[in-house]
Amino acid sequence: MIFFLKIWRRRDRYREVLRVCLPLVISLSATTLMEFTDRVFLANYSLDAISAALPAGITSYLPIAFFGGVGGYAGVFIAQYTGRGDERKIGCVLWQGIYFTLASGLLLWLLGVFAAGPLFTLAGHPQGVRELEEIYFSILCRGAVLHVAMVTLAAFFSGRGKTRPVMLITFFSVFIHIPLDYALIFGHWGLPALGIKGAAMATVVSWGVNVACLAGLIFTKANNRRFGIFKNMRFDREIFARLMRFGVPGSLQFTMDILAFTLFILLVGRIGLAELAATNIVLSINALAFMPSMGVSQGMSVLVGQALGRGKPSLASEYVASGCHLLMLYILGVDLVFIFVPDLVLSPFLATGQGARTHEAVLHLSRPLLQIVSAYLFFDALYMVFSGALRGAGDTRFMMLAIALVSPFCLVLPVYIGIEYLQISVHTAWLWVLCFVTVLFVLSALRFRRGAWKKMLVIEDYPAVETIR
Repeated sequence: MIFFLKIWRRRDRYREVLRVCLPLVISLSATTLMEFTDRVFLANYSLDAISAALPAGITSYLPIAFFGGVGGYAGVFIAQYTGRGDERKIGCVLWQGIYFTLASGLLLWLLGVFAAGPLFTLAGHPQGVRELEEIYFSILCRGAVLHVAMVTLAAFFSGRGKTRPVMLITFFSVFIHIPLDYALIFGHWGLPALGIKGAAMATVVSWGVNVACLAGLIFTKANNRRFGIFKNMRFDREIFARLMRFGVPGSLQFTMDILAFTLFILLVGRIGLAELAATNIVLSINALAFMPSMGVSQGMSVLVGQALGRGKPSLASEYVASGCHLLMLYILGVDLVFIFVPDLVLSPFLATGQGARTHEAVLHLSRPLLQIVSAYLFFDALYMVFSGALRGAGDTRFMMLAIALVSPFCLVLPVYIGIEYLQISVHTAWLWVLCFVTVLFVLSALRFRRGAWKKMLVIEDYPAVETIR
C-alpha cells in the first residue's frame, strides 16, 4: 500500500513540475527559436554576419542578463510570499523590481553608446566582423531596458506558478519578430535591407511588444484589489535591499557563466574564421536544445520557493527529483539526434551559396563539436536543476563563488594558454567547456545534498498564513 501511495505521489509531483515548467520551457524555447532563426537568416546573408552575431549577441547579453536576473529575482520573493499566502506583498515586490529596471536601463544605454568600439577592438577579430559586432551590440544594449522590464514583469506571473500567460505572450512576440527580422535583414515588403542592423532592431521591437502585453495584463483593477499593484507603488527600502542581497549574487552566477562563454568565443575567434563560425553555429544549436533545462531551472526556483514558503522542504526535494527525471528523458532524445544525424541540425546554417570549400570546412569542424555538446547537455541539465533549486531557496552566494573560481581555472585560462601557446584545436578547446560544466554540476549537487537550503528564506521569517498541500 505504501509503495502505491509513493507512486501516486510521484505522479502528482511530475504533473506539478510539468504544469509550472512546461510553459516556461516552451516560452524560452520560443525565444531561442527567435534567436535561432535570426542566426539562420544571418548565416544565409553573409559569413561575416553570422561570425559577428554570436560574439556581439552574447557580449551584449552579459550586462542584459545581469540586470534582468536581478529584476527577475523578484519572482523568488513572489513565490515564497505565494506559498506563505501573503499576497498583499506581491505588488510591493513588483514595484521594487520596476524601480531597479528603470535605473538599469540608463546604465545599459550608456554601455551601448560608449563601450562597443573598445570592447570589440580588444577581441581582435577581422575588421569586417568587428564593425558588424559593434553595430549589433550597440543597438541591443540601447534597447535593453525593454528586455529587463520583460523579465521583471513576467516574474509577477511565474512567481505565482501562473506560467501560461508568459508563454502565450512570448509566442505572440515571436510571431511578430520572425517576419520582421526576415524583412529587415534581406529587405522585403518595402523595408530596407539592413543585414545585422535589421536583426538587432527586430529583436528590440519584439521586446517592446512583450512588455506592452505583460503590462496590460498586470496593471488591472482586479490585480490591484488582490495584490496591491497600485497601492504599493512606494519605494520600500527593506524589500529592495533584500532583492539586492539575494538577487545580485543569484544574477552574478548566471552572468559569470555567460562571461566565461563570451571569453571562450572571443578566444576561439583567434584560431580562425571557420573555427569561429563553427563554434557560433554549434552554440546556436546548443542554445535551442538547452532552453528546456533553463525553463526547468526557473520552474524549480518557483516550486522550491513556494514549498519553502509553506514550510515544506521535503516537498521541494520531491519537485527537484521529478525535474531531474523529466529532463534526462529529454536530453537522451536530443543526444541521439546530435550523435547519429548531426547534419540534420547543421544544414540550416550552412548555405551552399557561401562556397563549397567554406561550407565543407565548417561542416567538418561542426560534426565533432555536436558530439561534445551531447555530453555537455547531460551535465548542464542537472547543474541547472540543482542551481535553480538553490536559487529558489535564496542560497545564491555559494554558486556565485563557485562559478567565480571554476570559470577561470577550468575554462578561460586553459583555453587561453592552449590557443596562444600550444596551438590547440577548436575541438580541444571545447573539451574544456565540458570540463567546466561537469565541475559545476558536481559542486551544485553536493551543495544541494548537504541541505542547508532547507532552512533558508528570502522573505521575512514569520509563520505562514496558510499551508496548502
